[in-house]
Amino acid sequence: MSINQPDRSRDFQVLDPCLLGRPVHLLPAFATRLAEALGAAMASPGGRRYWGAYRLESLAFERAPDDRSLRWLGVGGSYGQAAVAIERSMLLGLLEGRYARRTQGPSAAPQRDPHIERVTATEERLAATLAQQVATLVDERIAEGLAAAGAAAMTAAPAAAAPRLAKAGASIVPASAPGKSGWVIRAVLRAQYGRRETDEPGLAAPEGRLWIGLDHGLMAHVLQGLMAERNGARGAGPRMAREPLASHLQVRLEGRLVSKEVTLAALFGLKVGDVIPVSVGRADVLLDDSRLFTAAVAEHKGKLCLTSFEDAE
Repeated sequence: MSINQPDRSRDFQVLDPCLLGRPVHLLPAFATRLAEALGAAMASPGGRRYWGAYRLESLAFERAPDDRSLRWLGVGGSYGQAAVAIERSMLLGLLEGRYARRTQGPSAAPQRDPHIERVTATEERLAATLAQQVATLVDERIAEGLAAAGAAAMTAAPAAAAPRLAKAGASIVPASAPGKSGWVIRAVLRAQYGRRETDEPGLAAPEGRLWIGLDHGLMAHVLQGLMAERNGARGAGPRMAREPLASHLQVRLEGRLVSKEVTLAALFGLKVGDVIPVSVGRADVLLDDSRLFTAAVAEHKGKLCLTSFEDAE
């Protein structure tokens, strides 16, 4: 009898190979500060107006979700652009709790199906407002980290330029989903409905998720702010002599020698013995789908080798 093993791929932090050597091990500290700020904002009187009964349950960095149904909104700030996606079932739950269930219990109306519900202008405005709020909180935490690291304060610091629960502005535009190596913060929220004796036994409170994608500018400022914590940890005690990380960290390089486009009819017409003419130029050297170098293809003792490496950018 086969036993389905649980998917534990999200239990491990995925590193962007372009950021190796940066204090990425301190990202959970930034996530903790953001979780505290987001939880406090949601529980405030102004936050309850928009977030209803939902409260933050967990928040952490992880890989980008592979869900094409998510709608990503780009929010520009002082330090970069954040792409925010909110689960539509949670948006519908917030709208229903605000307009349809003020006098009814959470289980009085049937569950709404996000796949058949029409997207309304009210839903779009709510999504834009929530995206603006979480992006503002991210900017505020970045500003705090930069101040702690001694970085020069920007003239338009988000903590002073925007209120904590700002409404959506004109800077919100549709955005594309983060790439495979993009940094994404996932927040899990759960509705804190009050239990009554008449409630259905075992009724689980609705759960919702939102994701915050950070572009390279935002990630660079986040890591710059975390430098103060890394330097503080080094000064707390004697520094242990150890090998540099680069001397024992192994990475996998992939060489892409050639690619050729053919028609579908030509592909299905291939037979044993057919020859596809190609020309081999400089090869692409990839690290986790990131193009780092180009290299010349050479032959050495009967083997193909890559040489003459050059930076891809």
